[in-house]
Amino acid sequence: MIDTAIPLSLGLFAIAMVLTFWRLMRGPDVLDRILALDTLYTLALAIVIVLGILFRTTVFFEAALVMALLGFVATVVAVRYVSRGDVIEA
Repeated sequence: MIDTAIPLSLGLFAIAMVLTFWRLMRGPDVLDRILALDTLYTLALAIVIVLGILFRTTVFFEAALVMALLGFVATVVAVRYVSRGDVIEA
């Protein structure tokens, strides 16, 4: 069962990444593009976790944790920059 679920999920995540990348390139405004970037890193995170299950190693899960933390911070910084024009208050 898992032998068919892993390739299927990887394929569906890849399709979702292509569609999200299309939204990133075509998005009507900046906030849509930031949301597309957030979705892209979430999909990449899901792919890394599925690969960790496939290869049965914990290194992928540690990498996914680091990716999640960096992706969250990057999204917050991007939204702050767009909404206020700067990242750090003076």
